[in-house]
Amino acid sequence: MQSTATVLVYSDDANTREQVRLATGRRPAADVPQVEFIECATPAAVLKELDRGGIDVCVFDGEAVPMGGMGMCRQIKDEVFQSPPVLLLMGRPQDAWLATWSRAEAAVTLPVEPVEFAAALAGLLRTRLAIGA
Repeated sequence: MQSTATVLVYSDDANTREQVRLATGRRPAADVPQVEFIECATPAAVLKELDRGGIDVCVFDGEAVPMGGMGMCRQIKDEVFQSPPVLLLMGRPQDAWLATWSRAEAAVTLPVEPVEFAAALAGLLRTRLAIGA
């Protein structure tokens, strides 16, 4: 198992980014590596970090401004070669169809519920790291 996993968190709201960090803790599950975060508040910063490489999973805030996480997800799925899996934070459960449209691999509702979020993040990390192995 690799020693750390890198998770990119995109939200214009510092409180949402903090919720993600707190829900994850040092690692979201015992069988995945410790997590290091890269936080982005703008779409340009997200694209810059993805171009740099090394991102294992992205967490996008669907309520972010000026570009929501759903649009950001759809864009990277179209434009970034072998883009990392995306965990989408949705404002309402009724937005699940939009998460599907955006091609996100997983989605949870806001506010972040720690157990649900950690389980979804751990699942994406397991899949990503198994493919990379």
